[in-house]
Amino acid sequence: MRGARLSGVLVPAPENDIEFRSVTKSYGSVVAVSDIDLAVPKGAFVALLGPSGCGKTTCLRMIGGFEQPTAGEVLIAGAPMTGVPAYRRPVNMVFQHYALFPHFDVEANVAYGLKQMRPRLDAGEIRRRVGEALEMVRLGTYAKRRIHEMSGGQQQRVALARALVNKPSVLLLDEPLAALDKKLRTAMQIELQTLQRDLGITFVLVTHDQEEALSMSDLVCVMSAGRIRQIAPPQAVYDHPADLFVADFVGKTNRIAAVLEAGGALRLPDGRVIAGPPRAGLSGGPVTVALRPEAIRLSRGALSGAGAAGFEGIVTHRIFLGSAAEYSLAVPGLGHLLVTAERGGAGDAPLIEPGERVVLSFDPAAAHVFPT
Repeated sequence: MRGARLSGVLVPAPENDIEFRSVTKSYGSVVAVSDIDLAVPKGAFVALLGPSGCGKTTCLRMIGGFEQPTAGEVLIAGAPMTGVPAYRRPVNMVFQHYALFPHFDVEANVAYGLKQMRPRLDAGEIRRRVGEALEMVRLGTYAKRRIHEMSGGQQQRVALARALVNKPSVLLLDEPLAALDKKLRTAMQIELQTLQRDLGITFVLVTHDQEEALSMSDLVCVMSAGRIRQIAPPQAVYDHPADLFVADFVGKTNRIAAVLEAGGALRLPDGRVIAGPPRAGLSGGPVTVALRPEAIRLSRGALSGAGAAGFEGIVTHRIFLGSAAEYSLAVPGLGHLLVTAERGGAGDAPLIEPGERVVLSFDPAAAHVFPT
C-alpha cells in the first residue's frame, strides 16, 4: 500500500479515491441528492447510472468542485474537499460537448491547462507532456490540426488528452459519448476502457445509457430521485437487482403480478401455481415478478394436452435485431410479454411471424420477486 511518512511514521494511503459521507445537495426547496454514502476504490472505473434528474451529474459536479454539498462531506484521496475550489482538486473533467477552443489547434488545446500551472512550466516540458498525452490517445500526428478539421471521435480524444495531461488522480466523464453515432460510441467505449487500465487512475462516468455503464465500468451505481438504489459490479446489478426500479431500469424486464405462497411458490394471475426457490426477506403476499426477456424459452405451436408445462401466447409484434429477434406476445393470464430469442446462424429456423401461436416457459429460479 502506498503511503506518506509524517514525523517518521508511515501513514497508509486511503483505499478510496472518492468518498461521500452523508452528502445532501439542495437547490432551495429542491433536493437533488439526499443523504448518500459512496466509496470509489482507487483505480476503479465507476458509472453513475440513472434517469435524467436522478442526481448523478450533481454528484459529479460535487467531486469536481463545481458544486458544494449542502450537508455532509466529499473526500478525495482521503482529504476533505469542503471549500476547495475546482482548480485545486486532483481531478479533471471531460464534458459532454468537449468544450474545446475552436480557434486553437490540437496542441494548444491540450497545452492550455499546463500553461495555467504555477510555478510555470518551461516550454520544453509543456511540449513533452503534450506529446505524451497525444500519443496516449493515438493523436500524435495531429498536433497542428485545427479542431474544426477533426471528426467527433477525434475531438473526444483531444478532450481526453487535455484532461489527462495534468496527470489527475481522478478523471470525471460527463456523458462524453452522447454526441457520437452508435458505431463510433462502441469504439470509444473500448478505447476508454483500455486507457483506464493502462493509466490505472480512477474514472467516474455519468451516463443514462445502461449499455454504456454495463460494458465499461467495474462498478455501476444506479441512482433514482437523489438516492443510490444499488452499487455493485455490472453483472451483479443485472443478474441480482436490488429492487424493482433497478430491475426495470437496467436492461429490459417483464413485470408479472403474482402472490408469493409458502416455500417460494408463485400463484399467477391465471390461478396457476409454479414452484420456486425460497425468497429471502419475503414472507408472502402480493408480489411483482420481474423476468428478463432472454430468460423465456419460446417454441412454435400449442400446448400438447391438459396439464402440459408452459403457457400459450400469440406473437403480436416482432423486431429483427440481426443476431437476435425480439417478440411481443399476448399471453392470457399474464398480459403482454417481451421475449428475446438468439439466432443460431444463417441456417437457423425461420423467424416467427406476428399472428403465430407459440408456447413459452421459464425457470422460476430466473425470476426476481419483489414486494408489490
